[in-house]
Amino acid sequence: MSERESMPYDLVIVGGGPAGLAAAIRAKQAAADKGLELSVCILEKGSEIGAHILSGAVVDPRALDELIPNWRDLDSPMTVAVTENHHWILTHDGKREFPHWLTPPFMNNKGTYTVSLGNLCRWLAGQAEALGVEIFPGFAAAEVLWNDDGSVKGVATGDMGIARDGSRKPSWQPGLELHAKYTFFAEGVRGHLSKQLIRHFDLAKDSQPQIYGIGIKELWDIDPAKHVPGRVIHTQGWPLDDANGGGFLYHQANNQVALGFVTWLNYDNPYLSPFDEMQRWKTHPAIREILEGGRRVAYGARAINDGGWQAVPKLTFPGGALIGCSAGFVNVPRIKGSHTAMKTGMMAAEAAVEAILGQRQSDELVAYGAAYRKSWVSEELKMVRNVLPAVEKYGNFVGTIMGGVEMWMEYLGYQLPWTMKLKPDYKYMKRKGEAKPIAYPKPDGVITFDKLTSVFLSNTNHEEDQPIHLTLKDPEVPIKVNLAMYDEPAQRYCPAGVYEVVGADTGEPRFQINAQNCVHCKTCDIKDPSQNINWVVPEGGGGPNYPNM
Repeated sequence: MSERESMPYDLVIVGGGPAGLAAAIRAKQAAADKGLELSVCILEKGSEIGAHILSGAVVDPRALDELIPNWRDLDSPMTVAVTENHHWILTHDGKREFPHWLTPPFMNNKGTYTVSLGNLCRWLAGQAEALGVEIFPGFAAAEVLWNDDGSVKGVATGDMGIARDGSRKPSWQPGLELHAKYTFFAEGVRGHLSKQLIRHFDLAKDSQPQIYGIGIKELWDIDPAKHVPGRVIHTQGWPLDDANGGGFLYHQANNQVALGFVTWLNYDNPYLSPFDEMQRWKTHPAIREILEGGRRVAYGARAINDGGWQAVPKLTFPGGALIGCSAGFVNVPRIKGSHTAMKTGMMAAEAAVEAILGQRQSDELVAYGAAYRKSWVSEELKMVRNVLPAVEKYGNFVGTIMGGVEMWMEYLGYQLPWTMKLKPDYKYMKRKGEAKPIAYPKPDGVITFDKLTSVFLSNTNHEEDQPIHLTLKDPEVPIKVNLAMYDEPAQRYCPAGVYEVVGADTGEPRFQINAQNCVHCKTCDIKDPSQNINWVVPEGGGGPNYPNM
């Protein structure tokens, strides 16, 4: 008999991000409209709602307008409307403005807001709780539970108080089972349980492989004389050479700017460090000028779904569904995904309420998949489906032109008959002898910083005496394969200093994992060229605690 207690719900949602919160709110709304009392709970692995949320963010309110039409009257944190939109093409010491009139109208940021997505999620959590949604922060869903017929029964949270050697500490507490008629997985990018479900049910068999970028973000308090609320800046070009990506700088509330740099994870040079590319980007004269006299106050990193329309897997399976970034709905050219994530949660919730009302709980939520295919989410993603693959294949200059032409054609109603294919990011890595080492400048402690100083600002914390959540399928691969062939790129692609090779100078190299530094970005799970690292959830409440990201 299991030592775990169980709790029954109509709907269990794993993850308290935009998709999970929107799903919970919409489920309660739809149930109330039909006179149905629905029990809904959200599990959030962060210490609080918003603790693990990191995004730029410029938010299109389209989904929020549908979900809570009067949100502007409810003390929402979305108060800074975008007033200026700039796209800079950077060279080493110069820039030129990309003409906005060359882009289709849907690329315009008119009507959008720049905001802390974490704070928006905290506000949404308040709206959900007011409707009766139960939210459990600090509880990490660690295991999928199954019914006898093979359908998903729910999830179990991880045990608390397990020592690194697997033994039970005096503080041990068993996990909790949450059983549901339907379970939604809204874990975000490369979710621990979502990737298991995608494999188990072969959900990606008819889609292209998902591809990713890593976004590294900082918050700065800047000189008020330099602050222009609502100014949005995007950059491409320098400092990336043989890789793709770009920067962003958003003037938000309270004389603060959110800035960051995204490196697409299809890069092939094992010596490239996304963290150091971001630090180098800040030294560009146009960026430095904004930051000088200011102070960095926060840091974080997160992987981003870049695959778009052709990489979305099948969304449903017996007993549950994938919503939000667990499936991947980011519109890469628009640099937005919160609105699409929220809408998918809402569509799944509506399908679940209809199924529960009709007492069809054993049914797969095919209505959700059908609603997605007919929705503005699918329409929006399909329109831009070839932009990122074109840049990947043909480079920044030619690829951007090709992508722009295709967006205009799609916008004008010419539905192009082709969809470009995608290749997993880890397959791009060159051998170390084929790549040129990159010499990054030392941080100055004023504009640029090192990894450990940065991790300190993320408020990251894990109980040290717990099993390492960065697991290796084969502990010999990092040294015998990755070090020998690629100079172990984990030392560089991790933005938190988690992975080190120690002892190389004595001829006895050893792979060291500093799991307590992990900011849960998932880059290692994605980019490891041997696919040897498997990210699993640590104890609930661990990881970063982002205050305003």
